[in-house]
Amino acid sequence: MMTKRDPVSFMEEEYRALVERELDWKLRVLGGASQPRCNVDGRDVLMLCSNNYLNLSNHPKVKDAAITAIRSHGAGSGSVRPIAGNMDLHAELETRLAAFKRAEASLVYQTGFAANAGLIPQLADSGDLIVSDELNHGSIIDGVRLSKADRAVYKHCDHAHLEEVLANAEEHSPPYRRILLITDGVFSMDGDIAPLDHISGIAADHGAMVYVDDAHGEGVMGEGGRGIVSHFGLNRDDVHVEMGTFSKAFGVVGGHVSGSESLVKFALNKSRTWLLSGSHPPAVAAACIAAVDVLETEPQHVKNLWLNTDYFRRGIQNAGFDTGKSQTPIVPIMIGESAAAKVFSRRLYDLGVFALPIVHPMVSKDSARIRTIMNAALTREELDEAILAFEKVGSELKLV
Repeated sequence: MMTKRDPVSFMEEEYRALVERELDWKLRVLGGASQPRCNVDGRDVLMLCSNNYLNLSNHPKVKDAAITAIRSHGAGSGSVRPIAGNMDLHAELETRLAAFKRAEASLVYQTGFAANAGLIPQLADSGDLIVSDELNHGSIIDGVRLSKADRAVYKHCDHAHLEEVLANAEEHSPPYRRILLITDGVFSMDGDIAPLDHISGIAADHGAMVYVDDAHGEGVMGEGGRGIVSHFGLNRDDVHVEMGTFSKAFGVVGGHVSGSESLVKFALNKSRTWLLSGSHPPAVAAACIAAVDVLETEPQHVKNLWLNTDYFRRGIQNAGFDTGKSQTPIVPIMIGESAAAKVFSRRLYDLGVFALPIVHPMVSKDSARIRTIMNAALTREELDEAILAFEKVGSELKLV
């Protein structure tokens, strides 16, 4: 007689295996707003791991816009956008975003992950090739996996290797119909920047479409925070799909793509994540509009972000720490061993600084780090407090 199999026991077994290797996520609770000084698990701490770069989630204009929209439009949209959930606020947001991005059109998705997972597999199919940076974000990787296209990976930010990959692709038989080249703009683990000027030039030489995920570049890089395309002075013939999110520097939530009218018409008709998910609540759309308005009219937030970044990085380096390849407000403090990084993070929390460890398998075994992310609203006194905490823990653990 066949032994009856428990069809769900694998979940507990795999979870236990994660716990034993200390690879499970232990969630802390944020009590109140995400801001430079906040409450985490009942303790007042400095927040150094939020993506809220410009502190716009707490900007009065952004909050007031959300409240006003609830009163005028209700709590929810009631549907997906293709049916009955396409509100005037959604349309206004896309018009405002396209103008900010200096693009012909923009399309707002429910999340950044939904943008990548929904659009990438529609841009490249059987008979096509997707070429991807080896350190691209997981949402890009999942989007690529959903496609039937062939795949090639080039060494991180290595445009010489990219040239080699694309040259080899031209020898493929039968010839590829399309080649889609995808890169992050700012890489979230190291804070380094894709050489998009070189990448777009190589892509043009080989007739490849360029797709950049600028989630960590918007509100940070370029003129007035317009992102990495602006940073390199590129145009819409150089970069065909500019993807981003509202959940980081904009301080709200949501994903989007910007580019040509043809791109947007294609995307809204082909992306199942967009077609089959409920649209943003009115409060979210209105808050995003207000965030765009703040970026256009209050340049001090981007300026303060970079002043804080330079001050903190210099202080951390002067204390003897290695900040890796960072060129942005993502400042990793390289620790080495995963166990040491976890101990370091716990001691920081004890000292009132909330900064999480990034460990294997998210990074290689010998490159664990404390990843800090700067905020425009941090004061010099708070930055000094954080630097002092890093110095103290580094000395305790004999890392500096």
